Amino acid sequence: MASAPLLTQGLRISTERLRCALLWLTAASGAIVFIEPSPYEAMSALTLAVFLVTGGLALSATLMPLAVLLVVINLGYGIGGWPVVNENGVAMWLATSWYLAVTAVFFAAALVTNTQERLDAIVRGCLIGGAIASVAAIVGYFRVFPSLDNLLLLYDRARGTFKDPNVLGAFLVFPTLLALQPVMSGNMRQALKGCAFLGLLVPAILLSFSRAAWGQVVYTAALMLLLTFITTRSPSHRLRLVLMSIGGAVVLVVFIGALLSVDSVATLFKERASLHQDYDVGAQGRFARHILGAIFALDRPIGIGPLQFHTYFPEDTHNSFLNAFMSGGWLAGACYPALVILTLVYGFRAVFVRTPWQPMTIVVFSAYFGVTTESFIIDIDHWRHTFLLLGLMWGLIAAARLQQARRRSQPADSGATGPHAGAPAARLRPGAPATPRDLGRF
Repeated sequence: MASAPLLTQGLRISTERLRCALLWLTAASGAIVFIEPSPYEAMSALTLAVFLVTGGLALSATLMPLAVLLVVINLGYGIGGWPVVNENGVAMWLATSWYLAVTAVFFAAALVTNTQERLDAIVRGCLIGGAIASVAAIVGYFRVFPSLDNLLLLYDRARGTFKDPNVLGAFLVFPTLLALQPVMSGNMRQALKGCAFLGLLVPAILLSFSRAAWGQVVYTAALMLLLTFITTRSPSHRLRLVLMSIGGAVVLVVFIGALLSVDSVATLFKERASLHQDYDVGAQGRFARHILGAIFALDRPIGIGPLQFHTYFPEDTHNSFLNAFMSGGWLAGACYPALVILTLVYGFRAVFVRTPWQPMTIVVFSAYFGVTTESFIIDIDHWRHTFLLLGLMWGLIAAARLQQARRRSQPADSGATGPHAGAPAARLRPGAPATPRDLGRF
């Protein structure tokens, strides 16, 4: 009679392993987007279907602001896009916006249950995806296979498995932070593996020649370092962070100097490092268009529809906040910044909740902060990793609140964390430093 429960338990464990494997594949496939529909769309749809069929999702009231705001934003896009829905690409743009919004809610709901295991799967997938894109970028830039130049290069800049070098650089920021985290907080084995990944990711970001990605890596890494320094309770860990910061800065300077010794790299680096690009300045430049577009939006309550800004101005908005107003009118224009602000505020609070996944919460928050700041100078509305980070952030927010609720409902000395906490109770003992799980399993 006891065999039936054991069989059921074994089946349940196998199902959860399948879910985690699909999460891993989905995260890894996010690195290949030079074709549409991309492997990411296929994998995320399959993963979502499996989770729905097997009952692997747990909706939480904490996720309601995310879901409601994404729905309202896309309703705004639909209202603004209806008059121009027959224009080239508009219908596909609207469908893509809805789909990416669904993926964000899915990732958030997936992390509410079995948070640690599922988060680990996504982290490992993102690292593998980052490594794939980086190898393609480096191979392409140095023309190892000349026949692939048109695929892997654009304007002599590495684009790897992406359509645009700027998107490649932005995509690699999150994997870079993931690789840096065990260097800051892991053991020797984990740190060495993190350094190996950084040896691929950092050169690829530099060879994308994306100024936004360069800056984003610096200030997101600094933010992650600062939050880790503040949240740790170990004096030795804080000393390690200080020493690592100094040593890392020296190594980075030496590395960049070595890379710039290549003439072709040095020439393009000098050109891209300039803050006065032709498309940025002038009466119709990027920043002037932001001001003119904002004034333009005041007289158009329903917007002008997706992909229509370039019909009024020389180029696209290159500002996601402005694009929300232009594509979806005042409705989307008001709700988009509201979603960003809520995510940052709630995410910042979750950073300081002591959970087994607190280090990863810091990484995700830092990466999402980087994406939102970059959205002031470029359109990130359809970047897959933007919605992945958005979903991860809200999932970690919900998981942190559940963790706090369980602690309040249990005796102080019980040490129990509930069946879905995703970590042993010993990991949450009072006074213990926030330590990462074994991130060496890349």
